[in-house]
Parts: sequence; structure tokens; C-alpha cells
Amino acid sequence: MNWLRLPPGPAEAYAFATFLIVIASLVRWGLGLVADDTQAFTTYYPAVLFAALVSGAGAGIFAALLGGIIAWWTFLPPHFAFLPLTAGQEIDLATYVFASLLIVWAADHYRRLTKRLEDEEKLRKLSVEELAHRLKNKLATIQSIISFQLREEPQVRNIILNRLNALSATDDLIMAAQGQGARIRDILTAELAPYGRSRISMEGPNFLLSPKLALTMALLVHELATNAAKHGALSNAVGKLSIDWRLSGARLNIDWREDGGPVITTPTHQGFGTRLLARSLDQFGGTIETAFETTGLVCKLSVILPEHTPSIIPT
Repeated sequence: MNWLRLPPGPAEAYAFATFLIVIASLVRWGLGLVADDTQAFTTYYPAVLFAALVSGAGAGIFAALLGGIIAWWTFLPPHFAFLPLTAGQEIDLATYVFASLLIVWAADHYRRLTKRLEDEEKLRKLSVEELAHRLKNKLATIQSIISFQLREEPQVRNIILNRLNALSATDDLIMAAQGQGARIRDILTAELAPYGRSRISMEGPNFLLSPKLALTMALLVHELATNAAKHGALSNAVGKLSIDWRLSGARLNIDWREDGGPVITTPTHQGFGTRLLARSLDQFGGTIETAFETTGLVCKLSVILPEHTPSIIPT
């Protein structure tokens, strides 16, 4: 709505209003050549409206007065004179004044409402940016504390820091979407970027996940990718990974399939990563099924989306 931002009062605003009245007068003169019964004030209503919308109530009232005087003197019989007026002409003039004032009031109210909404939106964006800045600072502090406290246990330290980084990357995606969430394809791309795009295929509709689900999805993908890099298809140079997802009503189904990695065997106990996946999905009514096939890990995830079925975003 930047085109509605000429401040009310300056010379530019009244010059713009005058320009609109000149155009309206020329159009009214042209219509008079075609049809003699054209109303004297017909073409001035749009001029008053645009003057008020663009330049404010002052310019709108100025346009209404200037247009009314020109129309009264030029197009209202007797031409080039203000008096005498018939009863019908007096009604036309009074109607024009009333309608013009109503138009100016409505346009100025719309301007004020639009300005207030824009100011609130700017404040919201500023608040979100400030919150994101503080969260980044706190995350950096937490990472420093973890690095110091777990300096004697580098493996545990790196696992925790990597998970925090996964959440931070998704936070950035959520921020880019103005706090609405993050696109599922962007989450997958961010988490799998270190492993080479050429060996990873992704297929499915792109849409926004809610912020809470987006963060959960980032953790899930991070765990699966880390496992694939350590033990699965991403641990060698020839392994491949395919990820397919689809919507079924309000349920999101994801298939994670690895192929070409080292021969794997079914683990004898449930690791922390597997427990994390299951617990993370509980809050969304989700399920997880894993199969350690000879070709590689196959993982099927399913969650209920917390909102209505999202609109698909073109990729």
C-alpha cells in the first residue's frame, strides 16, 4: 500500500488533487459532447475518491470543493454562471456534497486503518527479529557451555551440538517464513546438504509445516541422516537415499529408503536416536516403522498435521 502514502497537506497532495479534477473535467466535457443529459458531477466522484485515498482527507475535501465549483459553473445550466438554480439542480448539488463528504470519510478511514495495520505488521516483524536474535545469542551461549562441560567427552559433545545446529537451521527457515513455519523440502535440503545432492532424491508436494512440527521434523531428519552417514547408505561413495512423502487427508506419510550402503543387521537394542524419533512423533499422533533390509534401512514415518491440509507451494 505504499501508493497510499502521500502525506495529507503538502503542496504535492493538492497539486495531485487538482490534476485529478482537471482530468475529470476533461472527461466530463467529452461526455457532454456525446450525451447532453450527462449528470454534471458524474466524473468528479472518482477524482474525489483517489485524491482522498492517495493524499488524505484534506486533499479529498479540496478536490470535492474544486470539482463542485467547476461542475456547477461549467456544466450546470445556466452555463458559466452560478445562479439561478432549479429545485432539481439544488438537489443534485446537495447530493454531490453529501456523497463527496461520505467518500472522503470512507477513504480517509481506509487510509488510517491500512496505516495502522502496516505499523502493527512492522512491529511484529521487529519483535520476531529481536526474539530470533536473542535466541541465537542464547544458543551460542549454550553451545559454549556444552563444549566446555563436555570437553572430555567429544563424541557426546558433538552429538548434542549437531542436534542444536539442526534446530537452529530450521529456526532460520521459520524466520524466513515470518514465523509461519518451514517448508518440508527446505528442511530436508538443509539437513541433507552436507551429504551431496546428487545421491539423494526427494519427491513430494511442498508445503509449510507448523513451527513446532518443523522443528520436530528437523530433529527426525537429522537423526536419520546421521545414522545413514555412520552406518548406512551415506557412509560410502555409492550409497543412495530416496525420500518420498505424500498427504492423505490430514496425515503426512514419509518413506525414507537407503540403498547401496554396507550390509546391515537388525540391532539388538533400541538406541537413543530411535527412542527420540518415537517420542517426538507421539505429540502429533505419529508412528514410525523401521525395517533393516539387505539393501539398507527403510523407515516409514506418519504424522497428523496439526492444522488443516496445507496449500501446496510451487517448487
